[in-house]
Amino acid sequence: MNLSDSTDLKTTRTATRVVGAGRRKEWTGAVVNPPVWRASTHLYEDTAALARGSQYNEDGRFFYGRRGSPTQWALCEALTQLEPGAAGTVIYPSGVAAISGVLLTLLKPGDVLLISDNAYDPSRSMGTGLLADFGVETRFFDPLDIEAYTAAFCEKTRAVLLEAPGSLSMEMCDLPQLARIAREKGAISVLDNTWASPLGFAALEKGIDISLMALTKHVGGHSDLMMGSASAGPELYEALRKRAQQLGNVVSPDDAALALRGLRTLSLRLRQEAASALKIAQFLQERAEVAQVLCPMLPGAPGHDVWARDFTGGCGLFSFVFRGGTMEDRNRFVDALQLFGIGFSWGGYESLALPIQPKSARSVMPWPPVSANDAAADRHGVRLAIGLEDPDDLIADIEQALAAWKGA
Repeated sequence: MNLSDSTDLKTTRTATRVVGAGRRKEWTGAVVNPPVWRASTHLYEDTAALARGSQYNEDGRFFYGRRGSPTQWALCEALTQLEPGAAGTVIYPSGVAAISGVLLTLLKPGDVLLISDNAYDPSRSMGTGLLADFGVETRFFDPLDIEAYTAAFCEKTRAVLLEAPGSLSMEMCDLPQLARIAREKGAISVLDNTWASPLGFAALEKGIDISLMALTKHVGGHSDLMMGSASAGPELYEALRKRAQQLGNVVSPDDAALALRGLRTLSLRLRQEAASALKIAQFLQERAEVAQVLCPMLPGAPGHDVWARDFTGGCGLFSFVFRGGTMEDRNRFVDALQLFGIGFSWGGYESLALPIQPKSARSVMPWPPVSANDAAADRHGVRLAIGLEDPDDLIADIEQALAAWKGA
């Protein structure tokens, strides 16, 4: 008997839900996982059944390939069951497609969108590019400045796009407060919750209206698929679903099957990556070469108190800033790493390192984050995505790369 058929998953703990979510017997049959249903055309028994088919638009009912099949439906249901308060989940062919799909659902010409100044750069570019072309005004705000954030609203503000911690610079804002203010102002709050996932931050329970994830990262977990998702309550979910269908968004069943496979080990991988990241962050915190470690999970780091209050988990992604040195020195450090790949994305089983310079993607926030220990020269940063390697091996690799930095 399938776990999701025999147990009310709402009464189980998170790790158990990760294993059982979305595994309906009618979708899996006699096997553990839903088969990969590759289909564009869905056939009807007769014309009466064809007529009835157009009356419904929901997962679990065959209609046409763009509306999915048991493989995609199982993934959507699993993600919904992991997001307390969600009525449904829409999946998209990439994380950026999820962001654009949500914003194109909420906004119309003449509306104002507020975007956190430390948001993912493609999110910022969407505000200044795609949405501007459609007559939407975007305003960037510092999510740590509640007074300025509140003042940024106007009668045309329709939505707020949040991200925590901030992309690259890892600031941790007060998400419940920001969401509450948005609701009081009549705006819809949208959170890119890729870093923590619902396992680490129950976004809808904390007042967020729509929770986004790049499933490319943690849910996929193996650096072999592109996908995004958006979970919401009943009214917003229906609107997201309708607009996604109008835009022709569809996820292949093969990728959905890979995401389901990755999902089953999500809680274990997140726990290991977060523990390894914290150990490495503590190591870097003691190094003279490092001016600041930007890791909300690290006691004493910027935003740690807010993270400890609102979050139940984290992941392997954090940044640090060198004390002095040049951009060339920082790049020499990254090039010297042997166990870290150099590349975009994160959340896979392998560790990655990326040189960062967030100042070029900021409008109102400082880089590096304000700290009494910062000097003008302490601005060259590195983002580390910690994977599943032994953390002691990663520390040894970082240590030898620091020697290369210091030798320069």
